[in-house]
Amino acid sequence: MLTQSLPRTRAGDLTSVKALSVAAALASSVSASALAQSASTTLPPVKVDAPQEKPRAAAPAKPKPIAAAQPHPARHAAANQASGQRRGAPGASSAGGQGAGSGGLPIFATAPNANPYADPVAPYKVDRLSSPKFTEPVLNTPRTITVLTKEVLDDKNAFTLREIGRSTAGVTLGTGEGGNAFGDRFFIRGFDVRNDIFVDGVRDPGVSIRENFYTEQVEILRGPGSTFAGRGTAGGAINIVTKQATDRDFVELKAIGGFSDHMKRVTADVNKVISPILAVRVNALYHDSNVAGRSFVTDYRDGVAGSVVFKPIEDLTLTAQYTHVYQNGLPDFGVPYNRVWNRPFPEGVIPRSNWYGFLDRDFQVAMQNFGTFTAHYRYNDNLVFDNRFRQSRSVLDYIGSLTGSADLFASTVRIGAQSRYQVVNTLDNQTEATLKVETGPVKHALVAGVEFAREGVTRTNYQGLASELNGIPTGNTVTCNLYLPCTYLPFLNTPYRNTNPTRIAVDTKSGYLIETANYQDVVIVNGGARFDDYNITSRTETLSTFAKSHSGLFNWNAGVVFKPLPNVSAYAAYATSATPVGAELDGGAANYGGLNTASQIFAPQLNKAAEVGLKWELFDRHLLATAAFFKTDVSGAREVNSGTTTGDASYYVQGVDLEVAGNITDKWMVLGGIVLMDSRVTSSYARTNIGLQLANIAHESFSLLSKYKFGDLIGLAPNALEFGGQAIYRSRIYGGNNIVANGGTSFNAFGLPTPTSTNFLNVPTILPSYWRFDVFAEAKIGQNITMKFSVNNLFDRTIYDAFYQTATPFAQMSPGRSVYLETSILF
Repeated sequence: MLTQSLPRTRAGDLTSVKALSVAAALASSVSASALAQSASTTLPPVKVDAPQEKPRAAAPAKPKPIAAAQPHPARHAAANQASGQRRGAPGASSAGGQGAGSGGLPIFATAPNANPYADPVAPYKVDRLSSPKFTEPVLNTPRTITVLTKEVLDDKNAFTLREIGRSTAGVTLGTGEGGNAFGDRFFIRGFDVRNDIFVDGVRDPGVSIRENFYTEQVEILRGPGSTFAGRGTAGGAINIVTKQATDRDFVELKAIGGFSDHMKRVTADVNKVISPILAVRVNALYHDSNVAGRSFVTDYRDGVAGSVVFKPIEDLTLTAQYTHVYQNGLPDFGVPYNRVWNRPFPEGVIPRSNWYGFLDRDFQVAMQNFGTFTAHYRYNDNLVFDNRFRQSRSVLDYIGSLTGSADLFASTVRIGAQSRYQVVNTLDNQTEATLKVETGPVKHALVAGVEFAREGVTRTNYQGLASELNGIPTGNTVTCNLYLPCTYLPFLNTPYRNTNPTRIAVDTKSGYLIETANYQDVVIVNGGARFDDYNITSRTETLSTFAKSHSGLFNWNAGVVFKPLPNVSAYAAYATSATPVGAELDGGAANYGGLNTASQIFAPQLNKAAEVGLKWELFDRHLLATAAFFKTDVSGAREVNSGTTTGDASYYVQGVDLEVAGNITDKWMVLGGIVLMDSRVTSSYARTNIGLQLANIAHESFSLLSKYKFGDLIGLAPNALEFGGQAIYRSRIYGGNNIVANGGTSFNAFGLPTPTSTNFLNVPTILPSYWRFDVFAEAKIGQNITMKFSVNNLFDRTIYDAFYQTATPFAQMSPGRSVYLETSILF
């Protein structure tokens, strides 16, 4: 039987008060329910070491449709075989994204393509992370973790990683600029994590544009995580877990049509068991759409992702994966900002559909190719070895248009070209061993590993971008009418790439050790340490500029969990991380996180965080509620003021994080959270920055996804008819350069005039707050077909994702009302 590894598994806003009210209601509801759950049935401890089953003689026939499992009986029927997963035995979450627990789909899975990490009857709730570095279930892990399963992604219509960030509390979207790439940029707990994104535990650097058609779940680790992930990770990390071949045949086809954005999207997910020791899974994508509420913008994507699992002997599992994604479209880099009213211009001045690009010039292409080979070897019941090798190549290629210097009274706006051609190549190898030992009543899980990585970035821009107006070149910037943009302005030149690119090379050698000691599942102590030998160089092709930096990064973490009840965990944790110079590989200057001659002398930025929290599994342990208080202190932060680069700024971010995920009843599923933060600059070269909050992040955010099964009300199976919706709130965002909300004005520390509304010193730009509501309805037609009707941004609100850090920024817009009809076939 293919088991062990087949599936891998600010203040003052009225809207802020509303968000707090919703959070209070949510918290009180969970607390009230908790009193009734304190004596809930606990899963008995059972080991889940590498499986003992013998390989079956033949591959299974195509499975018949599987009826949905009854939630609670199924859970308890499986407890005797699966609850060992909750004890943290080595191999319970094997390397390379191997199956949770004993490997393979759990026997109580409700569908052949079910998520192997999730609660089988509560698909919004994940019990265990994919990485072998986390040997305990989520309940026993002393940190805040948000996991979005593929069922959540489907219900959110989250086709891209960016949409996940847009609809998740505690995550703020960022924008590309002249000094960093346009692509997936996120802030977690106030910190930029654009280069702290991982695929199956391997860093995916350099910024890209990521699709979700091959995604099993997305894991968001909040708080410093250098022990687990290496450099950076001041605010946390995002890990994309890909779909793996499993031990059951299935075919899932989905077709989506969009009414507002004219979307045509088709995905296929096919798994085939070739023999008892070989299985193959293939995912494919075709996507073509516009963007609701925005003129001219287009978005085409296609891709394929394959996984092959081979088990030549009982204790050895080999996995090979390959993913290719291609994207092409007309980019939307934003709308102008009205500095007179301190709002983006679509706020009551211009139509929000106005697009400020050039049809004859602008384009955006993104490609990702990565292959991974994983070996998982079970030496015995107590020792498991894993090795993962990754080679990847990504390309980000675009010419777009940025707005600036908009004049409300003259009705003009300046439009400039922004371009980039960036190629990122990576080689990464991770080798680790998981050892399980017992010392009396204490069970130890020890993970030791080494990692070697080489990352190379080649970055340049385009030249020859001058537009033509009446046959006369206008230069790279042109002044256009604010209300009637120069969309059709002729472009007769042929752009060409700058022949003096910047080349960045990063070599990292790492070693880490993580131990978890579990005393009878009552007291759990976790600790770890990691050392990274980090070398980076940056040079132009002609060697006109050259910079280098070398850092030895030592980081550690420690946490303790106390469980007064089997389904309750109270924890305290402390962790450090370090962000060396140049860690943002797409950055071209110090204030974008890049390496240059001015910043190469600085030591790494140091991040220290403390967190205390409570996790509670409610409603027969199908709902996980989390409450956490955290504070992260940063020292040695780099900033640039009036051309002077310094490396001694400091600041902090503190706040509260409340989250829920899972089933309230057999029919009612929820996933959501509320994050409230406070931040302050405590030290800065510019004294007027001290005491200000951080720029470009939402300090208050809320999201709640909820779905209810109504089928039994009309005489059908409960899951024959489902209704759901999502509410999202994001507070206003204050803009600024460097780290502070100072209106994007860079100035000297001495001899400053008093801040006024005229000079805008320390008067921040503002991105308005918003509420967004989504709804959907889903109906099963027979055993194999499901149809879903959904509306994102139901009330067609004008929403801004992010804006630039200067005093006259541009603002990027979120899609308007998007209406979809989806047909899904599973057999």
